[in-house]
Amino acid sequence: MPSSYSRDPSNSEYLLVTGKSDGVRAHATLVSCIEDSILPGTGVTPSKFWALLESVISRFTKRNYDLLKFRDSLQLHIDDWYRSGCPTDQESFLRKIGYLVPAPSCDELSVSSANVDPEISQVPSPQLVVPVDNDRFVVNAVNSRWGSLSSAVSSTDVLGTKTPTRESVHSYLMKFLDHAVPLLTDGACWRDVDVIKADRLGGSRGASLRIVLKDGTISGLRNHMTWVGWALDSVFLKHHGLHIWIQTNTDGKGIKDVVLESSLTAILDLEDSVAAVDAEDKSKAYHNWAKVMSGDMSVRADQTTSRSLRKDIHYRTPSGLVESIPGRVLALVRNVGIHCKTNIVLSSEEVYEGLVDAVVTIVAGLRDLRSSHSNSRTGSIYIVKPKLHGPDEVQFACDVFGYIEAYLGIPINTVKIGIMDEERRTSVNLRACIAVAQSRIFFINTGFLDRTGDEIHTCMRGGAVLPKAMIKTSDWINAYEKLNVINGVSAGFLGKAQIGKGMWAEPDSMQAMMEQKIGHPRSAASTAWVPSPTAATLHSIHYHFVNVKAVQRAINNTYLSVCELEKNLLKAPIMTKEFRQSLTKDQIQNELNNNAQGILGYVVRWIDMGVGCSKVPDVRNVGLMEDLATLRISSQHIANWLLHGIVSEKEVFESFESMAKTVDSQNSKDPKYRPMSRDLQNNIAFQTALLLVKKGTQLANGYSIEPLVEARRRVKSSSKVSSRL
Repeated sequence: MPSSYSRDPSNSEYLLVTGKSDGVRAHATLVSCIEDSILPGTGVTPSKFWALLESVISRFTKRNYDLLKFRDSLQLHIDDWYRSGCPTDQESFLRKIGYLVPAPSCDELSVSSANVDPEISQVPSPQLVVPVDNDRFVVNAVNSRWGSLSSAVSSTDVLGTKTPTRESVHSYLMKFLDHAVPLLTDGACWRDVDVIKADRLGGSRGASLRIVLKDGTISGLRNHMTWVGWALDSVFLKHHGLHIWIQTNTDGKGIKDVVLESSLTAILDLEDSVAAVDAEDKSKAYHNWAKVMSGDMSVRADQTTSRSLRKDIHYRTPSGLVESIPGRVLALVRNVGIHCKTNIVLSSEEVYEGLVDAVVTIVAGLRDLRSSHSNSRTGSIYIVKPKLHGPDEVQFACDVFGYIEAYLGIPINTVKIGIMDEERRTSVNLRACIAVAQSRIFFINTGFLDRTGDEIHTCMRGGAVLPKAMIKTSDWINAYEKLNVINGVSAGFLGKAQIGKGMWAEPDSMQAMMEQKIGHPRSAASTAWVPSPTAATLHSIHYHFVNVKAVQRAINNTYLSVCELEKNLLKAPIMTKEFRQSLTKDQIQNELNNNAQGILGYVVRWIDMGVGCSKVPDVRNVGLMEDLATLRISSQHIANWLLHGIVSEKEVFESFESMAKTVDSQNSKDPKYRPMSRDLQNNIAFQTALLLVKKGTQLANGYSIEPLVEARRRVKSSSKVSSRL
């Protein structure tokens, strides 16, 4: 622990890091993390770091507060509008209160982000999202750039069986090669190949690729430009910007494996997939991000060995030059939203956590920029900002980044921003949001769970919403997904930034993923989220099947279609009177049980075990990768039905009581699990789940999640009650 700081006389766990009695106080664990793990290699001294943090807190706290208050005032206006029977045209009303803002024209909007790495700007591919506090997940994610296709196929249900034969796996690999890199000889298939090998031409003349079929025919590649290089027992091809690494036997006879360049980018998450509620949790997360930035992250594989980050892969080009391909993904970091507060740093009170995240993650990014360059080869730091409401909040995030850049003396727009299009006010103002960030934006992304949770909260007083399965097919969600792409393409994202789509949540259902998730690249999305490195390898096949850049160029962005979609985007998913009357008791109960089970299955792991992202069985016993977003949508859905009399408080409690037993049964084989149903009245996780529903209509924007679950996690882990409780 650093000894140069005095203790806070009111709480000995905190140190006065800015040397003033009324200055910034930081938890001693965080101070040690910053000075031992974050600052080395950045060129930033401890005194400069703490002065920067104090300055950011001082400069931006009130503005942060005012933005949140404006959110509240808008929601009050919308609630009153619904209570009054929607007396005016919705679009005119939303413009009058400042919810809708003028959209910039095509001439006024042109993304100009510079120094964006090609993994984002040039090559469509899957994107992995992992909690940054889980060492093993982080190393696996950063190494997920390359994946064995044979391993991915043989270890999943892609072929419709849990135990595919070696022959069926090999056939799958050969069919993939036939599609991505077909052979020159008419009628020839990759299963006919006997030898594939680079033959040296002698001297400095390089090498040629020799492909010999089993009948002795000499063939080649239909597109000879797909061959980019070779190494010992390896041939490297390239299609749609993604490398295909064919591994052969020493003599070139027989293909041992096909290794695919899979996830080119990965988001290391500080937000919804982590359970970071105190200085120890947050310090571990910051430490891991810093280790990735310096390129020396590792994790114990067993008692004697460890796994570290993959090195770059080297090969010779056909002309004989030595080239390299990155061995690891381009790592991005997701900070928390502007609504979160934390007690790891105190000013006059708890501070906004997003401000702390910004300072720490940017400074940690200097470990890469000023030394290793093992992450961004163009000198950028990539931060994803979630849950921003409209262009004012996007501008706020950009201003925070710009202030930190100026303070540290790094070039403006070094820090790039990824905008999560997961809030209604961002969706309906997406062009304006892109416009204010056009010099540093690198990504926009959609997501069903959080976006629907906010949709429900926004129209909470308008009536009972549809069942979740029907919301997925409603007018507004279809318009949302299409407009995200149209706005990105028309703003000039092609060749400069990513357009992303949401997560495939069933990690054990890879056959279904391969059937359905190809819809994301077909929609012109240049990336989409996957739950594992294996899923990334399989989903990367879709980017060989679909030329995303061509799809983006072909989008017909007519004024009429955009106007119609924008109108649909404002159609709240509220039941008609006739639909409500048609609902049966069984339908209502099934929906209620589904929501209650989802909440309980996740929140009990979050609070009791501190697990922020895990595979949670649903009511069908299908494992789903869940994070805090599932609490948001499910609690808001029940709260809405409770408010409008679809269900009663008694029915809600009985459903939670029944589902607690179901969740206990599903977790019965986990030795760390403690059943809820033994004492529901005193079980913190169960009572928190109920409270999420009870307070669902009261707290701003449906964000009942973070303050409630974090406070109770603190109680569970340390028996100390936070001021948030």
